[in-house]
Amino acid sequence: MEDLLGKEWDIHPAGGATGEAYFAKFEDKRLFLKRNSSPFLAVLSAEGIVPKLVWTKRLENGDVITAQHWLDGRELKPIDMKNPNVAKLLNKIHSSKELLDMLMRIGKAPLMPQELLSELVNTPYFVQASQDNHLINQAIQSLHSSIDQIDYSEYVVCHCDMNHNNWLLTDQDQLFLIDWDGAMVADPAIDIGMLLYSYIPELEWEEWMSHYGLTLDDSLRNRMKWYVIYQTILSIQWFDQKQLIQQRRYAEHYLTTLLG
Repeated sequence: MEDLLGKEWDIHPAGGATGEAYFAKFEDKRLFLKRNSSPFLAVLSAEGIVPKLVWTKRLENGDVITAQHWLDGRELKPIDMKNPNVAKLLNKIHSSKELLDMLMRIGKAPLMPQELLSELVNTPYFVQASQDNHLINQAIQSLHSSIDQIDYSEYVVCHCDMNHNNWLLTDQDQLFLIDWDGAMVADPAIDIGMLLYSYIPELEWEEWMSHYGLTLDDSLRNRMKWYVIYQTILSIQWFDQKQLIQQRRYAEHYLTTLLG
C-alpha cells in the first residue's frame, strides 16, 4: 500500500476477516482502502449506500484497490437495528434498479431456493448429518415440505449479511451499509428475515415493516422463516467445522425454536 500512496501516508490494517482492508492518513486526508472489493462499489457509492468512492486503481498483478472516504462514526448496536432509518435504507437497496442491473451484468444469477436446498442436501457434511443428527434431518425435511409456499419472482439485490456490525452511522448521522462481498440477486426476504429474527421482537415486526414500506403478510412470513432455517443450518455446519462448540449448541437451540 505504501508503494501505491507514498511513504508519507500512515497505513494500518482495518481489521476484518479477509485482512484486505486498511486505513490511511496523511495530514487532513483520510481514506479507507480495500483490495478487490465488490465490483459494483461505484454504483453503491453513487446511490449513497456506502461512503463515497474516491478512486480505483488496478495493480500490475491484477488486484484492484479502491479508496473511499474514511468517516468518523460507529457500527450500529443490536438495539439500533430498530431505527426506522435502517428499514428505509434497506428498502432503498432492494428497490434500486441500478444496483440490480449492475449485479446482473457481472453475472449474478438469481438465487433460487430449489438450488439452495439441492446444494445443501448434496453437501457431504449434511448427507452424514441428516443421518446422525435428528435435528438437522428435521430441519431439512421442513425446508422440503415448505418450499412450495415460498414462490417469489421479484428478485432484488440482497446484501445477505444483516449483522449489525455491517451498518455504519457517521458522526453526521449518515447511515451506510458496508461489506458487500457476499451480495446476491435474491428474494428480499433473505435480508428482511435475517434482520427481523435477529434483532426485532416479533410483536414489533409489523411496525418495522411499515417503515420499510411493505405489509407483513403470510407470504413474507413463510419466506423469511424458510431462509432463516436454511441460514441457521449453515451456521451449525460452520461452527462445527471451526470447533466452536458453544456457538454450535446455541445455533442448534435456536433451530429447535424455529422448528417449534
